[in-house]
Amino acid sequence: MEKVREGATIYTDEAKAYKTIEEHGYGHECVNHSVCQFVDGMAHTNGIKSFWSMLKRGYHGTFHYISAGHLNRYIGEFTTRHNLRGLDTIAMMEETVDRMVGKRLTYAALIEGREVGVLGSYGATR
Repeated sequence: MEKVREGATIYTDEAKAYKTIEEHGYGHECVNHSVCQFVDGMAHTNGIKSFWSMLKRGYHGTFHYISAGHLNRYIGEFTTRHNLRGLDTIAMMEETVDRMVGKRLTYAALIEGREVGVLGSYGATR
């Protein structure tokens, strides 16, 4: 939970893994899929399901293999795609190029797993 702002509200399904969220200082709202509840006020899991669906399509359709060592890079790429999905193509490309300025990832840094010059995901701290 180190990437979640303290006091933030977390929206989940009813899985047992989420039962102690409030004990850690977070708000928690959930939906209960087992009784066909898919939305309850602001609580729903549609956004994360959409994100994982897009990531899985990229895996099966484009990459075919994602190494654990570079998983954070794939997640970053798809986070950016997901967050820019409402933009038209030109605006998306402009945003992408703007975020590349001053960043460089060499092949050596890539295979060594160093984070030097890695493009951050849209909306995340760079």
